[in-house]
Amino acid sequence: MWGDSDTARFAAGGADPYTRMLEEGSDGVLRLRRLSSGTIVEEWDFVALGGSADGDDVAALGRCEGPLLDVGCGPGRMVRAAAERASAAMGIDVSPAAVRRARAHGTPALERSIFDRLPLEGRWRTVLLMDGNVGIGGDPPALLERCRDLLAPGGALVIEADPDEDLDERSLFTVVDAAGLESEAFPWARVGWRTVMRAARAAGLSGPAHMRSGERHFVRAVAPRRPISTAAAATQTAATHRPTSTSG
Repeated sequence: MWGDSDTARFAAGGADPYTRMLEEGSDGVLRLRRLSSGTIVEEWDFVALGGSADGDDVAALGRCEGPLLDVGCGPGRMVRAAAERASAAMGIDVSPAAVRRARAHGTPALERSIFDRLPLEGRWRTVLLMDGNVGIGGDPPALLERCRDLLAPGGALVIEADPDEDLDERSLFTVVDAAGLESEAFPWARVGWRTVMRAARAAGLSGPAHMRSGERHFVRAVAPRRPISTAAAATQTAATHRPTSTSG
C-alpha cells in the first residue's frame, strides 16, 4: 500500500505482517504503533484496503482527470475505481507483494518509490495520496514537492488527511497485526487536513481546498501553470528531496 525511505519501508522487516496478509489473502486489521510509547494510533481494515472503492473513495476522485497516478496503491483499489470512471490510471508501490496482487486483478502497477524516476514526469493530470500515504517517508513537505513536480500544469493532487485538523506528527512507527506480528520501525507522518493545506501552499501548490465525505477528510490542491519539467530536472528534484530515516 505504502511508500518508503532510503532505509526503512512501510511495514517491512521483522515479521512483516502486511506482506503476510497480501500473500495469504487473509483478512484482518493492521495497526500503526508509535515506537516511542507503544500506543496504537491508527487501524486499517485490510478487507477495505484491498477490496472495491466505497462511496467516500469515489467522492474523493470527484472530477479527477487522467492520466492518474495512485502513490502507494497497494492492491490497486483506487486505480481500478479511476479506470471505471474512464480515466487512464496507474499505481506505484514499493511492496512487491502489493504490486503482484494488483497485477493479478489486471491493475496497472509498478514496483517503484515516488522518489524513483517515473513515467510521465510532469504530465500526470491527477496524483492521489490516499489511506494515510501523505505520511510516506515521514516528511510531508518533501513528498508534496515531489508530487507537484509529477503533475502537469494545472493538474490536481488529492490527499487524504487525518480528521484531527492540526495534527502534525513525524515519528518512528511499526505495524502490528491481531496476532502480535510486528514490522521493523520506519519513519512516518500523521497530518491533519489544515496541516496538509499549509504544507500544500508551502510546496507551491495553489488553491488547497478541504473536502469531507462521511468521516474521511481530503485536500485537493492544484499544480502551478508552469512549463512541463524535463525528465532530467524532475529526477534531480526527486534526488534532492528524497527523505531519510530519523532512526539510528
